[in-house]
Amino acid sequence: MVAERGPLRLDLFVAAQFAPERSRAQVARMIRAELVRLNGAIARASSTVRAGDRVEITLVEPPPTEVPSTSAAPSLDVVYSDSELIVVNKPAGLTVHPAPGHPDATLVDGLLAQFPELAQMIDADGVRRPGIVHRLDKETSGVIVIARTPFAKTALGAQFKNREVSKTYLAIVRGAVAKDRLVIERPIGRHPTERKRMSTSSRTLRSALSRVAVLARFRASRGAETGSTLVRVRPETGRTHQIRVHLASIGHPCLGDELYGRATERGSSFDRHALHALALAIKHPRTGQRLEFIAPLPADFVKYFREHGLDRLDDAQIARWIALD
Repeated sequence: MVAERGPLRLDLFVAAQFAPERSRAQVARMIRAELVRLNGAIARASSTVRAGDRVEITLVEPPPTEVPSTSAAPSLDVVYSDSELIVVNKPAGLTVHPAPGHPDATLVDGLLAQFPELAQMIDADGVRRPGIVHRLDKETSGVIVIARTPFAKTALGAQFKNREVSKTYLAIVRGAVAKDRLVIERPIGRHPTERKRMSTSSRTLRSALSRVAVLARFRASRGAETGSTLVRVRPETGRTHQIRVHLASIGHPCLGDELYGRATERGSSFDRHALHALALAIKHPRTGQRLEFIAPLPADFVKYFREHGLDRLDDAQIARWIALD
């Protein structure tokens, strides 16, 4: 195609031609895979397109993907699905997508086994994250939404980027949080020496804000060193490990958090960090209708609550926690 206007960055120009089916990030991967040429030459995403320039785009089919067999892929608790969305209640211990150290048995493998058409959304450069628009840590349980079409992926990605998504988490933290409400606004970046950790003392910080509300305080049980607190957290930004880093930064790490707290908490009943993505509210990418999805409390949370006298939990109570101002 020949550009009629300019100047404009190449990635922005190409993204505009494919909107809303492909995002700018997907276009950038196409450019890195040398599928886009500017005036016959390989170009960069930052290259400038001017009026009269010729842009050639090679569209290729996604590479063949071996869809995991149902027996080999993890079984998924699908909360909701339609032609555009899939919503899953992710268990603790399940990695979202393949990564170094976790090549298979991921959420993506389970999705491909149950929804094999998602294989068509694997990018031409082989990036194997079909439909993934946000993530949960491996040990974090709870609700996660997956796009079922390129259109939905672009639309949902924009909602997360523009902070139009409402996310509600439950965390059980060490110690008694003194204030009933607090706002943690501390920038986060990669830890300067430990690459697996994030930190509020990084050299490359990005803004991060979490709103915390205390829901219950628990006395120390027999054998435990200190009490604990159940908090609701609403992150307004989406930094890696944000909630865990923010809670640890005020002296109240999640129980069982080996990375940001103590390796074990005696009497805590947790062998993973006590963080659950309870609810997620989005706009449907096609209709614009507001949808809210709630993930049932995981067994380890229920067990902990019962051990600490909080055993009268029903849907109405969960709804009150979510709606609490």
